[in-house]
Amino acid sequence: MTMLTTLATHPGPWHDGGGAPGYWPVFPIMFGLFWLAVLGAGFYLVRRRMTVSAAATAAASDPMAKAQELLAERFARGEIDEDEYLMRRSALRNGG
Repeated sequence: MTMLTTLATHPGPWHDGGGAPGYWPVFPIMFGLFWLAVLGAGFYLVRRRMTVSAAATAAASDPMAKAQELLAERFARGEIDEDEYLMRRSALRNGG
């Protein structure tokens, strides 16, 4: 027998005539789902960054928001007590 005949009659690695196993579609499907997840995560991160930067820009341009943030920071550091914080926050919200 020649080598070509020997190779042609070999049953293959799965011993069922050389066909692929029944679970082979799992790999391309998982590969596709992996790339869909990567794209989805990328879109999510880009959109999140745009939302956060837009909110930061709006807060930076609004002096009232900056004043309330500064007041909250002073209260958190303990520079002012709760009564003074509430009084100043109320004054900021009422505009006077």
